[in-house]
Amino acid sequence: MSLLHVDNIHTFYGKIEALKGISLTVEPGQIVTLIGANGAGKSTTLNTICGITPAAAGSIILEGENITHLPPHQIVTRGVVQSPEGRKIFTRLTVRENLEMGAFTRTSKAEVERDMDYIFTRLPRLKERAWQLGGTLSGGEQQMLAIGRALMAKPRILLLDEPSMGLAPVMVEEIFTIIKQINDQGTTILLVEQNANAALEVAHYGYILQSGSVMLADSAAALMHNDDVRKLYLGAN
Repeated sequence: MSLLHVDNIHTFYGKIEALKGISLTVEPGQIVTLIGANGAGKSTTLNTICGITPAAAGSIILEGENITHLPPHQIVTRGVVQSPEGRKIFTRLTVRENLEMGAFTRTSKAEVERDMDYIFTRLPRLKERAWQLGGTLSGGEQQMLAIGRALMAKPRILLLDEPSMGLAPVMVEEIFTIIKQINDQGTTILLVEQNANAALEVAHYGYILQSGSVMLADSAAALMHNDDVRKLYLGAN
């Protein structure tokens, strides 16, 4: 059974149809990436899966359960957790307090503390800045914090929206190393990313979105060798 299956989703902003029948599948343990130009519907797809932007039609199935019309907080408790575009950390809270906010749906303090230690082990830069205000971190550190906060919710599937946005190339490389490590340790990931080269290098499967529709779907390796994809999204001549 697929971990996540999105079937023929239509989403509107007012009278504007942003998603025009999007369908996609994420298998357990995969990194699946959504690629496309600005306005293609990538972030809207993630927000629809999370219940932030309600679907007008279609279905979203999480391991056999229809979560299409659940409110966002109930979707989070079922293990669908997003690290949003622009990081959106709490700038006036410390690093540790931001991570604690990620665990707001959990009840076991011992497990939360154990997972906090895990985050600090995987992202030692955050441990060094545990009592520093989030707003004083660098862009790359804020992105690490946003990912760490999402992990504190114990996701069955982690939705990452533009994790490399605005970062220096050396930090982009570090963030994608972290993403690969998180996946290697068992977390399934649905990744939206403008840096198509970096996304396809870590992904197992990819979907090319255009104007709210899926134009192409294939393994990441096949997409990297597709002439049209190379010309339009990978900067090849």
